[in-house]
Amino acid sequence: MITPAELQQNPHRRWNPLTREWVLVSPHRSERPWLGQVDEAAAPDRPAYDPTCYLCPGNARAGGAKNPEYAGTFVFDNDYAALFPENNRGEIDQAGLFVARAEAGICRVVCFTPRHDLSIPRMALGGVREVVDVWSREFESLSSVPWIRYIQIFENRGAMMGASNPHPHAQIWASASLPNLPAKELDSFREYRAAKGGCLLCDYLRIELERRERVVCENDSFAVLVPYWAVWPFETLVVSKRHLGSMRELSEEERDSLADILRRVTIRYDNLFEAAFPYSMGFHQSPANSEPSAECHFHAHYFPPLLRSATVQKFMVGYEMLATPQRDTTPESAAGRLRETAERHYLDENSKPESGARR
Repeated sequence: MITPAELQQNPHRRWNPLTREWVLVSPHRSERPWLGQVDEAAAPDRPAYDPTCYLCPGNARAGGAKNPEYAGTFVFDNDYAALFPENNRGEIDQAGLFVARAEAGICRVVCFTPRHDLSIPRMALGGVREVVDVWSREFESLSSVPWIRYIQIFENRGAMMGASNPHPHAQIWASASLPNLPAKELDSFREYRAAKGGCLLCDYLRIELERRERVVCENDSFAVLVPYWAVWPFETLVVSKRHLGSMRELSEEERDSLADILRRVTIRYDNLFEAAFPYSMGFHQSPANSEPSAECHFHAHYFPPLLRSATVQKFMVGYEMLATPQRDTTPESAAGRLRETAERHYLDENSKPESGARR
C-alpha cells in the first residue's frame, strides 16, 4: 500500500468524487526547467475611474446604453449575452448523431464597486458583503422565472482567464438546462447519498478539517481547502460548514462569513506572488425552481492558472486535453504555500505582508 509520503514523490492518480474522474499527479515534474510562455505580471496601479471603461459609473457601454452614477454595486443585462430569453424552442436529431437543441437563458453583469482599481481582495469587508447580498438577490429573482433550470454565478479575474474588462465584476448566466459540470456533481451527490446515507461534501469536509493537510483558512461558516483531487496549481474549494443547497438558505451571519472568506482567500492569492492573481471562480448550488436539495451542498471553486510565479502559468494542453487532467504540484504542497501566506494584502500600507496573520 502506498504511503502519504510516497504520494508526494511518485506519480499517482487521484479520484474526484464530484465529477467521478481521475486526475494524474506527477510531483517529480515540478523540478523540470521551464522554457515555456512567460507573460507580463498584471499591473496593480489602475486609476479609480477610467473614462474609457464601459463598466465605470456614468460611462457609455459598448452596446450604447449609459451606466448610472452608481455608488455601490450595479447589475444590468449583458449587452452581448451568450443566451437569449426569447430563444425559440426546437431541436434537431438525425439518427442520434446530429443533435442540437435551442437553449434559452438570461445573462447579467454584476459590478462590485464603482472603483475601477479595486477587486475583492482590496475591497472593504462591507463592500464584499454587499456583493454577496446582490448575488443572493439575483439568485432569488432568477429562480422565480419558471423556465430557468440553473443559475451559474461566476467571476473571471485577469485577461488570461478571459476577463474582457479589468473593472471588478462577475457574471450570472441563468439557463434553461443544467450545465455539464453541475449536472455531474448533482449526480454524484445523489448517488453518494443513496449509497451511504449522507452528504458527500459534509463527509469530505469533516475528514479534511480533522487532518488539516489541505485546509488553507476557515471561519465559523466556511472552510477553504485545496481539494485532494485538485487539477489547477493553486485550485481551492470553498465549502459551507452547514449543509445548505443554495444562497437563498444563507443566514445573515453566513453571508457575513462568506464575504469574509472570499476576501481572505483572494488576499492570499494576491500575496502568493505579489500580483493581481488571475482566476475563474464560480458557485455551485441547487438547481433553480426546486425545493432545498437534500443532496446538493453549496460550494465554490477557484481555478487559478499561475504555476510558479506571476509570470508563469499552466495551460491544459497535450495529455490533459487528449487523455486525463494532470498536475505537477501536489495539493498538499499548494495548500501549505497558501496557508503560510498572510492575509494582509501586500499593497496595503506600502509594506510587506506580516507573518503569522490569522489563518
